[in-house]
Amino acid sequence: MKKIYFASTNKGKIASIKRDFEGSDIEVESVEIDIPEPRSDETRIIAGEKVRYAFEHIKKPCIAQDGGFYIPSLNGFPKAFVNFVMGTIGLEGILKLVEGKDRHCEFRDTLAYLDETLTEPVFFETITKGIMVEQPRGELHEYNWGQLHKIFIPEGETRTFSEMSGQDMEDWRKTVDDNWCGKKFALWLIEKNQNS
Repeated sequence: MKKIYFASTNKGKIASIKRDFEGSDIEVESVEIDIPEPRSDETRIIAGEKVRYAFEHIKKPCIAQDGGFYIPSLNGFPKAFVNFVMGTIGLEGILKLVEGKDRHCEFRDTLAYLDETLTEPVFFETITKGIMVEQPRGELHEYNWGQLHKIFIPEGETRTFSEMSGQDMEDWRKTVDDNWCGKKFALWLIEKNQNS
């Protein structure tokens, strides 16, 4: 059994990545590391810096993930500054900013992996397109990643992520699995281990 360490305490993210490795001989364990938040509006740069920091401190194969929320009608705002924006203007502020504007938006998620065989992190990315509702809908559950799930409806759906049950989320995930950064990473790592 090979173990990788996930530098995150977000229960939704941890459950998601563990699900991607079900049936493999790879175990994912959460590790709590106080990682300084890199300053960038690009998720790839942030995930890369986070995984370098985590690997430097635990010296074991590890992953880090960063996500952003991009609203084209606001020139991409808030990009990777989701935590700052949620802590200041919150969902209501975001919804106020898009009043009268195009409500299309997307989540961008980047997963970075680093181990002792690599000189640079390897990256896996996902873009999930959707639209924003006018008012927050639903309740957050353990499988939700954050407050933005109350205002985001993914393409092809009629409900926000927070209105979906755990089974609904699982069913939706299956429709996008091949393009999911965690799934792409899992397949890559399983193949890497088989070839080493």
